[in-house]
Amino acid sequence: MNQSVKPVTLIDGGMGQELLKRSGAKPSPLWSAQVLMDYPDIVRDLHADFIRAGARVITINTYSATPERLARDADESLFEGLQQKAIDVAMQARDIAGVDGVRIAGCLPPLYASYRPDQSPSEQIMLETYQRVCEVQRNYVDLIMCETMASISEARSALSAANETGLPVWVGLTVNDDATATLRNGDALLDAVKIIDDIGADAKLLNCSKPEAINAAWHALSAGVGKIGAYANGFTSIKALEPGGTVEELEARHDLGPSNYANFAMQWVEQGADIVGGCCEVGPEHIAAIAQRLENANIPVN
Repeated sequence: MNQSVKPVTLIDGGMGQELLKRSGAKPSPLWSAQVLMDYPDIVRDLHADFIRAGARVITINTYSATPERLARDADESLFEGLQQKAIDVAMQARDIAGVDGVRIAGCLPPLYASYRPDQSPSEQIMLETYQRVCEVQRNYVDLIMCETMASISEARSALSAANETGLPVWVGLTVNDDATATLRNGDALLDAVKIIDDIGADAKLLNCSKPEAINAAWHALSAGVGKIGAYANGFTSIKALEPGGTVEELEARHDLGPSNYANFAMQWVEQGADIVGGCCEVGPEHIAAIAQRLENANIPVN
């Protein structure tokens, strides 16, 4: 280790892909929200498995339950009910797992589609929707996770809404997989880091990008202030996924098993990460491998 030992927060892995595997359901545009509607016990049990694997923060399963996605792919009237169901099963999982100190994170995701900020509405409209989401979640969660933010505009609107709750706020940014340290719309990560620091966030993270791309962007993430971290995906590429499409179009890597993924996570810890975990295609076994590596290195987990 090249810095003094400090505690690391271990968060959960990706919900959507693992839920599809466990349910055997055919992928739909609603993705993880469809499993929440049809098989809420599977969502609960996956949360509990992440906790047992060592995660001390779990994020509620509302990534694809935004008003915009529901209006496009199902019915917007499902919004509040799905948000509450996701909160309920996360709280049940925490009770079932019986592990002290587990926090539940709310979720502010891209409103229309991952990786496609060109499909996003105006910043004012995004702000208003994120405020609506926060209003449902704020009384039940311990922190707010703004995740897979693909542009400065997305990040700024989500962060502004989340800060109004008075809860701790973490911002996850997704970067291009070409090692350019740019967000998916081309915004420089350095610029995004500065703006997030100016607005104020409790942590900045890189998420839902290849771990190699996170490595290439680490210098820019580290240029800011406050806590930093990362949770990568395990896709070969995200180019095939279109708004309203399904994850059938994406392929999982075969070289990112638990041990190899833990190698990346430990690299981030060695470079100063305060928070590590996983995104799409990263399951409980990956989180368990990270937990074991942290224990072997005598690094406390909180």
